[in-house]
Amino acid sequence: METELYTMGAYFSDQHPDLVDEVIARSAAIEDRGISSYAEAEGVSVEETFEMLLTGLAVRYYKAVAG
Repeated sequence: METELYTMGAYFSDQHPDLVDEVIARSAAIEDRGISSYAEAEGVSVEETFEMLLTGLAVRYYKAVAG
């Protein structure tokens, strides 16, 4: 799982460097509010919210490991 998170975070960071801070902030908000609550408040699906959370976690993991 660690390798997959790292790879996903590295790919996202390389492909979308301008969105890294935003995806990290959104994933932190999802953690704070919960997936269902965040999805309902933002008008998006639970699946989309989960994907955002996972992407944010992957980017944070990548940044922590890669420096």
